[in-house]
Order: sequence, then C-alpha cells, then structure tokens
Amino acid sequence: MIEKDFVKEGLRRTRIDEYLEKELERAGYGGMEVQITPLGTMVIVYAERPGMVIGRGGKNVRTITNTLKTEFGLDNPQIEVKEVEVPELNPKIMAYKISNMLQRGMHFRRVAYSTIRRIMGAGAQGVEVTISGKIRGSRSAVAKFVEGYIKKCGEPSIRFVEEGFATAELKPGVLGIYVRIMPPDTVLPDSVEILPPKVIIEEDGEVTEEEIDVETEEIIEEEIIEEVEDLEELEEVIEEEVVEEESTEEVEEEDS
Repeated sequence: MIEKDFVKEGLRRTRIDEYLEKELERAGYGGMEVQITPLGTMVIVYAERPGMVIGRGGKNVRTITNTLKTEFGLDNPQIEVKEVEVPELNPKIMAYKISNMLQRGMHFRRVAYSTIRRIMGAGAQGVEVTISGKIRGSRSAVAKFVEGYIKKCGEPSIRFVEEGFATAELKPGVLGIYVRIMPPDTVLPDSVEILPPKVIIEEDGEVTEEEIDVETEEIIEEEIIEEVEDLEELEEVIEEEVVEEESTEEVEEEDS
C-alpha cells in the first residue's frame, strides 16, 4: 500500500507540472515544488515573468488554485510565485525558448549554438542540447550539441544535472527538445582541492610554516627561462663570431 501511495503522489505531481507548464507557457514557466504543510498544500511556482502568473488582480492565480483543488484534489492549495533569477540556467525556460525560435523558422544549428553560448555565458559548467525529429528532411534524426563538462551517467548525473523538455510543432512533424545543464556551483564527489605548498622555517628554535605563493614562483621561473634563453642566444652569437674569425684566418693564409 505504501508503494502505491508513492506512485499515486508521483503521478499527481507530474500531472500538476504538465498542467502548469501548459497554462503558464507564455510566462516562462521554470518548474514547481509541492510542500505539504499543516495549513494545507503549498505550491511554489518558478517563472521568468511572475506578473503574468499572478494576472490582473490575481485572476490567474485564483483560477489555478481552484483547478488544483477540484481536479487534482489538493487540500487547501496555496500558490507562491518566485522569479527565476538567472533564466539562462533554467533548462525548462531555455527549452521553451528553443521551441519558440524553431517555430519561427530559424535553423536548428543556429538556434542550438546561440542558446549554448547564452547558457555558458551565464556561468554553467556544461550544457547539452538535443533536438530530435524531422530536422533535416522526411526522415527522423537526432542532433546533439555539447559544450563544457557535464555528467552523463551515475548518481551525480541525476543529482547535479538539471533537465528540461519542450516540443516544437512544425510542418514536417513535432520536434523534441532536451536541455541538460550543470549549474556553476556544482561540486562533484571526485573533485580535488590542491593546497599551496608550505615551507618550514626554523629561527631561534622556533618552527614556523609559510605558504609559497604560486604566482611568484611562476614569475621567478619565467625570469630564469628568459635568462637561460638570453645566455643561449649569446653563446650562439659567440660561436658565429668564432666561426667567422676562423674562416677569415683561413682565407688570409690561402692568399699568403
């Protein structure tokens, strides 16, 4: 019975998500959260344009609240609207934008590359855009565009990678658009932090540790390399002068 309850709750949340995505498509719907409280059910809606979610005089919010109560059986639903701070890092919003551009007749490669540039410019660690359907002709195909570092498998790909999906209805058929983004603040389990080296200094019986500045070390190494290059150039010049002197001496001996 407990497993059935979990399945029913998951299906209900999926249906609510699909309903909100359809109703708030123009508002830049970016996902939702359902929290059960003692006073009722709190539904947090993330959108790019919160004003369109609320509507004039709160008309849209009241309509959505009544629908959630009557059709989906939520107990005393309360809707809280939050604005998405960085829309470029929300995969649902970006997938919807790709769908809009494709429906306006733009080429899928141009749309994908421009979207990837925007997402990576916002600071994402990695992004993957997949467009599938009749994109080149009468036969279905899949085009995948990847940039940066993004996890493809394992538990980190489920926990840390956010995914969004949208569809674009064109004359040849319906295209499916998947956008997967790895946020900039993601810390993977296998990440390693390299600490700066330390030098132990003994003065009057006291032992102290000092960190070595890596930048100063690099500057010193560059100066040493430049000095070595200058010495090599001097040696080459001296060798050339010696060779010239020897050749002039040999010519003088032949003339004599």
